[in-house]
Amino acid sequence: MGITITNTYGTPHHVSDTNPARVTSCDRYRLSLVGAITPAHPGYEDMVDMLKENGHDTRPEGYGLIFLESEEFSATYFGSIEQIEQYKRENTDGTATFDASQGVMYAQWPHGKGWDDFLPRTFWNIKDRGSIADGIGIITSFAHTETPGAEVIVYEFEGKWLPDSEPEQLVTYHCTACHLDTFHDSGHVHENTGPDRRRWAARQARQHIISAHRHGVGDSNSACRPNNGEMLRVVNAVARDVWGTTGNALPDTDDAFCATKGPCSIIRELRAGVRPPVYRA
Repeated sequence: MGITITNTYGTPHHVSDTNPARVTSCDRYRLSLVGAITPAHPGYEDMVDMLKENGHDTRPEGYGLIFLESEEFSATYFGSIEQIEQYKRENTDGTATFDASQGVMYAQWPHGKGWDDFLPRTFWNIKDRGSIADGIGIITSFAHTETPGAEVIVYEFEGKWLPDSEPEQLVTYHCTACHLDTFHDSGHVHENTGPDRRRWAARQARQHIISAHRHGVGDSNSACRPNNGEMLRVVNAVARDVWGTTGNALPDTDDAFCATKGPCSIIRELRAGVRPPVYRA
């Protein structure tokens, strides 16, 4: 297809030869969680089914676990409990490494019976690591292939599905070439429950760029379609008529509106290290 998606924020990721939206691995991982499971854990038999299916269930005493995550990918390491305990002792200063050849690695974090109760909710942005707050911040961004200077940005934030609903921790992406709000594009805002949701948001961001490359910006078949202020002009015209005024009630361009009231306003605060207000509150 002749497209290279350039990551402008974070770790280099490797993609499928046939689908640049599908990330297959990355150069570096964050070790998000370290733990262990034994036959005494509730749901243990279900938790090790994935090992049995692949002939890797070789430790009757249980398994030491490391859950790895990058901006767009995740993996789970199963090793000996002894190895993981040693790693924890040696990693008090955060510089220890572990030998992945001693165990087995699976793409993504497991889910289902047993795992859903075992794994806590995690975020890419964590206050203990210097972030604004848990689950609030930029995850990654990509250079737009068709609009110079534009980006497609993946970010964690607080928002409301409806004005009278409770705030939730969410994840989505925003394109600064078209300024479309993903709240109005079904299935592009996700509850930020773990690395699989963040990975999916990043994949959708990649798909957005691929669509722009394939169909151009503004084409009816493209996901990247700037409104060029059309809806804002309609709202302003109605407001002038109702209120009998000559000025505009809202900024009359999409980029100006987005910078003050849309996703760009949230992203600006995130980049400044300031906690933004709850979106759509």
